[in-house]
Amino acid sequence: MNCPIYGIFDSHAHYFDRRFSTEHENGADEILREIMPRPVRSVINVGTNLINSELAIRQAAQYDGMYAAVGIHPEDCHYLPDVALSMESLSELLGSPESRDERKIVALGEIGLDYHYENYGEIPMNPQLQMEYFRAQLEIAQMIELPVIIHDREAHGDCFETVLKYPGVRGVFHSYSGSAEMAKELTRRGWYISFSGTLTFKNASRVREAALAVPRDRLLLETDAPYLAPHPMRGKRNHSGLMVHTVGALAELWSCSPQEAARVTAQNAERLFLGGK
Repeated sequence: MNCPIYGIFDSHAHYFDRRFSTEHENGADEILREIMPRPVRSVINVGTNLINSELAIRQAAQYDGMYAAVGIHPEDCHYLPDVALSMESLSELLGSPESRDERKIVALGEIGLDYHYENYGEIPMNPQLQMEYFRAQLEIAQMIELPVIIHDREAHGDCFETVLKYPGVRGVFHSYSGSAEMAKELTRRGWYISFSGTLTFKNASRVREAALAVPRDRLLLETDAPYLAPHPMRGKRNHSGLMVHTVGALAELWSCSPQEAARVTAQNAERLFLGGK
């Protein structure tokens, strides 16, 4: 891929997603071999349930620059009504600090709240169950001192109020869609904010306003691959190589070069997930 930008850090992707295997004979590997380590240096491969969190760990083992996050997404929790049993299984998957280092687990996520859908098939959306999972996983993150990746969709107030109850927990609100005011308050309290391909959308003035409100040392970039492909690839299957468009959009907002935007956001992601390594 011809690209003048290098060192990109994709802070949120799902390379175990079946869209990669259905569209490519060799699945996500076909793409990752092309884009890593240049222009994409690092990727956080993010689980949404116990099964694909295992897959995220296995994929991360295959690439020097890929790391894993494990957790239970608010949508997935509807299929797991026993919170205590799920937390026991998640804790076993997280293991000890030594095993997390060995398996390149750098975050707990993605977790949070999603009030967008009224039901999931025949299962009605259960905000109380979502909150139980959210709080339980924040408690684990606080106990083991692991960063969290927050999913917040049409639940801005509840997400904000909930994380405030866990002052020892830090992490990132991914694919941010909240207000500039909330972004300012979150970053003031030590949180990071991540923006996806929506930053490039022509009708996303609210997202760009929020991005401008985030201090430069608290802003991350992501794909949420295979979803949310940036303009001009909107509607296509997304991958980390397409982040060049998102990096370019941020560079315009910051009035800097795309390479500088890539460098700063990669540095921020390393500080959060890799301890500055």
